[in-house]
Amino acid sequence: MRLLKRQDSGALNLTEDLPDQNIPEYVVLSHTWGAAGQEVTLQDFQSRFSEHQTGKAGYAKIRFCSHQAAQHGYEYLWIDTCCIDKTNNVELTEAITSMFRWYRGAARCYVYLSDVKVGGLQNNDWQNDFINSRWFTRGWTLQELLAPKSVEIFSSEGIRLGDKSSLEGEIHRITGIAIDALRGRSLSDFSVSERMSWPTKRTTTRKEDEAYSLLGIFDVYMPLIYGERENALVRLREYIDRSIQGTNTASLFKLQHTDRVCSYRSSGRPKFVL
Repeated sequence: MRLLKRQDSGALNLTEDLPDQNIPEYVVLSHTWGAAGQEVTLQDFQSRFSEHQTGKAGYAKIRFCSHQAAQHGYEYLWIDTCCIDKTNNVELTEAITSMFRWYRGAARCYVYLSDVKVGGLQNNDWQNDFINSRWFTRGWTLQELLAPKSVEIFSSEGIRLGDKSSLEGEIHRITGIAIDALRGRSLSDFSVSERMSWPTKRTTTRKEDEAYSLLGIFDVYMPLIYGERENALVRLREYIDRSIQGTNTASLFKLQHTDRVCSYRSSGRPKFVL
């Protein structure tokens, strides 16, 4: 796991890829990705750019996260846009399969809503933007909402709107996620069908990520095969079934392999029958 280290001057430097036993306390950023080429990458940091040199819109999120970390006394932060070498397939695979654990292990998670503004609005008029925020429609942000113990939500100006606890009613109505799940109850206590319902209104840029973004939700590990598209969801279900069999409750959830394949071929999308 590679982190950003905040210096006393406010500058940020990348650490080496740290082994699990040497990871310091850190905060994480949850956000939606911006336009192509506007996110600050690991390579940008390695080239020792400055904020003024990069000109990328995505630096605002990094600056926000660093500021919040400083406010709360944290020296290290993790941000997916620049802490993963996406040109290295081995590292990318490890990051995707470890991401739920990394979010769960964070001291705090800061949610940056780039499409929610508070300035100049009266009372709670920002809530309409909050309800319609793109953050609630993306596949990867589901685990970023559920995994961390502390989730604080901010507007694009960096104004704190609340946290997962104070906004749980609104979040429940927007996402359909059970209140107990938002409060940190073990996800294994919720049925497969209920957990499968949580991402139904969410999308990912890569079709395979619809499945890969759910690995931590179901506590399963499987090889990543970009290019398999919808078949990733078929494989995910098979891995879930194997996990259930390991708990001696397979008879409650068994699916016939031929039914899955036929459903996938006829509809172009796997149909999960519980």
